[in-house]
Amino acid sequence: MGHRKYSAPRRGSIAFRPRARAKSLEAKIRTWPENSSRDNVGLVGFAGFKVGQIQVMTVDDKEKTPNFGKPLMNHSTIISLPPLKIVGIRAYSEDQYGKHALFDVYSKDSVKEISAKYKTKYSEDAMKKAEEKLSIAKYLMAIVAVNPNKIGLSQKSPFIYEISVSGKDSQSKFDFLKSKLGQEIKASEVFKTGQNIDVHGITRGKGIEGPITRFGVKRKQHKSRKSVRAVGTLGPISPATIMYTVARQGQRGFHQRTEYNKRILLMSNSENTEVVNINPAGGYKHFGLVNGDYMVVRGTIPGVPKRLIKLRQPIRSKQSKVNEPKILEVVI
Repeated sequence: MGHRKYSAPRRGSIAFRPRARAKSLEAKIRTWPENSSRDNVGLVGFAGFKVGQIQVMTVDDKEKTPNFGKPLMNHSTIISLPPLKIVGIRAYSEDQYGKHALFDVYSKDSVKEISAKYKTKYSEDAMKKAEEKLSIAKYLMAIVAVNPNKIGLSQKSPFIYEISVSGKDSQSKFDFLKSKLGQEIKASEVFKTGQNIDVHGITRGKGIEGPITRFGVKRKQHKSRKSVRAVGTLGPISPATIMYTVARQGQRGFHQRTEYNKRILLMSNSENTEVVNINPAGGYKHFGLVNGDYMVVRGTIPGVPKRLIKLRQPIRSKQSKVNEPKILEVVI
């Protein structure tokens, strides 16, 4: 950097490359927690829709902290949780070339609502053939459908994706999915109040932004250059190329992001007003009234109201015990 007197740290983390628009409004979960040693069999994920922000006052139950036992105000997010319907079972085998789908089994009463998109067929023989291939199956996934229309949103077509299943072996997982095929599962069967979860979503889109806003590059000094909000240099004169690490203008927002270890402060139903009346007068801005089950998560989560949020059992959590938080007040 011959034009400047002092060196400077690089701006913007390369870990978030590429900073391009997400391909879909639906986040993709590529990794599921290892659950082979878990005794209880069940889903390790769920889905909901972002509602809005509230303030929750709780008692700080984190031991060995200065505020232990004192009131703590938490900026929190509400997630509406329509029931998930298990519409199918999918198994994968794995070799040196990756994962390979072994079989798909669908429930009889769920084919109509998803056939327009996936053209699935119901077959009684498919269940028998599936059980014969369980010995070589390494991963068993539940094909679930979440319908936004059940919580009052205008979209009628469901979101369909795969969720991993916990259990000792493939047989126990398959028996669980077979018993739940075509049935609905609530969030209370998957998560507990007070535990940590991972949240996957698509962030709010900001459009095209310059390098100052997009990467945090410093503005140039007064009258030092013709431009103030442009990068000082794009690189050396030779080689005559621009490295991908140079901060340039481009898309900001509408990226897939994962928030780890978000604590569940409250899980309830909108009809249960004894605990808290979660709906303000007139409903939430850009969402409306919360209908059915909902969850209050500590902190913020990516996305705008009404956007699909995928939830997962924590993959980095070190919780030795799950304590249900003591809620003093909810400020809506």
